[in-house]
Amino acid sequence: PPPRLPVEGERNVLITSALPYVNNVPHLGNIIGCVLSADTFARYCRGRGWNTLFVCGTDEYGTATETRALQEGLSPRELCDRYHQVHADVYAWFQISFDYFGRTTTPQQTRIAQDIFQRLQERGFVLQDTLEQLRCGACGRYLADRFVEGTCPSCGFAEARGDQCDQCGKLINAVELKLEGRLEAWLERTWAAGEWTPNARHITRSWLRDGLRPRCITRDLTWGTPVPLDGFRDKVFYVWFDAPIGYLSITANYTEHWERWWKNPQQ
Repeated sequence: PPPRLPVEGERNVLITSALPYVNNVPHLGNIIGCVLSADTFARYCRGRGWNTLFVCGTDEYGTATETRALQEGLSPRELCDRYHQVHADVYAWFQISFDYFGRTTTPQQTRIAQDIFQRLQERGFVLQDTLEQLRCGACGRYLADRFVEGTCPSCGFAEARGDQCDQCGKLINAVELKLEGRLEAWLERTWAAGEWTPNARHITRSWLRDGLRPRCITRDLTWGTPVPLDGFRDKVFYVWFDAPIGYLSITANYTEHWERWWKNPQQ
């Protein structure tokens, strides 16, 4: 059948569920945690006769994939191909009703992520800075934030990660930014009108409590979306910069008219 597109005058509903990370076999917790609730809602919407598109896919870039590939003696691409199929088969067995189940390691992902980066760059939202990193002398690799654990300098939690403490929410390694006044005003309005979970409010408040901070969006890896900027061609985007763009690129792999779903608030 042709791709489903928004229809003028109808209720058009786009549904995504959190992109499962590709380097493991899905278990019941993964399915209950996000995929099943989105599937239930998609079935409800279709039952109401609404024009519904439900997309998802595997999140495939980042350090965890590189590390798992090393352990299994595969290239990152081979590892992703294997586990993408495992994920697709598991969700098919559970009869999850995705209209399209894609992946983030595609030419569309590169094109859209680089385009968004260049727009941010042109508008002055990206700054260049230097960050100290831990490096493993034995394997010649920089150690990703998530693989470094230690004691939080703020609250003393013994298992803080290298980028953020999960107990007090403090971001580690950072400098002040000047957007937070506008952001706080927007959040207060949105919290009053929207249905944010207590967890989402708590995490957002903890980020703002110590001042909003810039985050590094590049990494010294090979497995990722290349940074389209001279002087940075040997780096890739940090997975948390470009993984959320996966929702757009997966839709773009489903239909070339993806912007009608993502940039079309009138419908």
